[in-house]
Amino acid sequence: MIKLIPFLKNYKKNVFLGQFFKLLEAIFELMIPTIMALVIDNGVKNRDVPYILKMGALMLVIATLGVTFAFTCQYFASIASQGFGTVLRNAIFKHIGTFSHAEIDSFGTASLINRTTNDVNQLQLAVAMWIRLVVRAPFLCIGGIVMAMILDLKLSIVILIILPVFVLVLFLVMRKSIPLYKKVQGKLDRLAVILRENLSGVRVVRAFDKVDYEKSRFRAANSDLSDTAVRVGSIAALMNPATSIIMNFAIIAVIWFGGIRVNVGGMTQGQVIAYINYIIQIFSALVVVANLVVTFTKAAASASRVNEIFDTKGSIVDKEAILNLNRLSVEKGSEEAIEFNNVTFTYKGSNEYALKDISFKLKKGKTLGIIGATGSGKSTLISLIPRFYDCDEGNIKVNDIDVVNCSQVELRDKIGVVPQKAVVFTGTIEENLKWGREDASDEEIKKAARIAQASEFIEKQPNAYNTKITQGGANLSGGQKQRLTIARALVKKPEILILDDSSSALDYATDAALRKALKSNTEEMTLVIVSQRVNVVKDSDMILVLDDGNQAGLGTHEELLETCEVYKEICLSQVEK
Repeated sequence: MIKLIPFLKNYKKNVFLGQFFKLLEAIFELMIPTIMALVIDNGVKNRDVPYILKMGALMLVIATLGVTFAFTCQYFASIASQGFGTVLRNAIFKHIGTFSHAEIDSFGTASLINRTTNDVNQLQLAVAMWIRLVVRAPFLCIGGIVMAMILDLKLSIVILIILPVFVLVLFLVMRKSIPLYKKVQGKLDRLAVILRENLSGVRVVRAFDKVDYEKSRFRAANSDLSDTAVRVGSIAALMNPATSIIMNFAIIAVIWFGGIRVNVGGMTQGQVIAYINYIIQIFSALVVVANLVVTFTKAAASASRVNEIFDTKGSIVDKEAILNLNRLSVEKGSEEAIEFNNVTFTYKGSNEYALKDISFKLKKGKTLGIIGATGSGKSTLISLIPRFYDCDEGNIKVNDIDVVNCSQVELRDKIGVVPQKAVVFTGTIEENLKWGREDASDEEIKKAARIAQASEFIEKQPNAYNTKITQGGANLSGGQKQRLTIARALVKKPEILILDDSSSALDYATDAALRKALKSNTEEMTLVIVSQRVNVVKDSDMILVLDDGNQAGLGTHEELLETCEVYKEICLSQVEK
């Protein structure tokens, strides 16, 4: 947790003032039992009503000030804890933005969401408790012991005997419960993964009649989390009754031995009452300290999960020293738009190559078709071009510059990617189309929509380009979402346009119209088209055939029919004799 303290730097004043006012409240709270003893010994005993009223008024003032200080502390604690959480969440989100796809794959989306929400909430609670109770509880405990000893040193033997027993009970409860609190966080991640998969894939779940299976899977994970939470709750629940029993025994002992001390003239009745109040304060403060330990243990587990994000550095980093040199070489122009030289790539945690020894060159303004069976590495290959991943061996060049020597922003500014899974965002159609270029004109947006074959269905909507898209594009069909994502990439006007099987949901007529419009409107644009359909890639200037991550062939449609058995088999499987 110490590593996260810098996120409180803007709230030092609030932290200090919060703890200061809480300390004042604790001081006043310690004064109450002593004043009560004076009221009993001097007022009640002597039936001195004016004295009782005077001291009662004093106690009321002290209590009012204590409440005021408590509210003031709460105010500063709220500002500091909520501000801390806001700053920390922003920092986490910003840092996640530096991750490559490899780091995101490693953590998992559900875990990153949990760490940004639940774990930060736990840390916020710890900050609030730190301000409100870390000073107050130990001060009350130590101050109560000191005040009790001042009242009567001999009777303090009761505290010295019972206090170690009390602390032992707290220790045993915490030793059992703290490891279980850490397990709960991990099981919460697992539940979030199942819930996210179920909700995002609800249509598939229903289509395959797997609702009951998903219910049982969720129920199992939920029960596992619940059982662990109940178990740790049951152990923690022992704390209050156990400590209450010990505290009541302590009070009985004080009354017993205090009565003896009163009989021999060593104490007054008021001092015995004050002594009992101090014992209650001491043991109540110890219970609070124990709960604080549990809270900070949870926070420590959350802090380690958050720090794990900050300690993970993005594997794809710009080399700032050579960016200016790269810009100069781009200005000079280059023949090759994309070049792969003996590229090999393996996903993290896998022992098998996703791509092995891939080499090709694609000139500017030309079209490359990439074809292969499912799992052959097509999407992996095009993910290396905008540097979503770094290759293990070989190198990749864009405009004759190795992508590892390019600024990521500059590189991706030249590339438009239409992913295999069409992703649209909540908002209007126009807002989605302007993702690549916020300053795009209405005419540019409409032209891109016409090329992508999206204008027809957009203009049929009552609000046309101002039509609202619901979360995940639920009010659009698969084909409509694909055409929107293609139009979004075209609005950007990239030098290189990558279409990753982005017309798979289109009918043949719309697909043919799309390819014709692309060919006639993107003469200066370099196209990379990934597809499993031969008719989509056959007119490309060059076709790359992948087979289980290996380069099975490279050439035109006619050349590959003669030289590449894998391509020939794909063609024969799709074309009637």
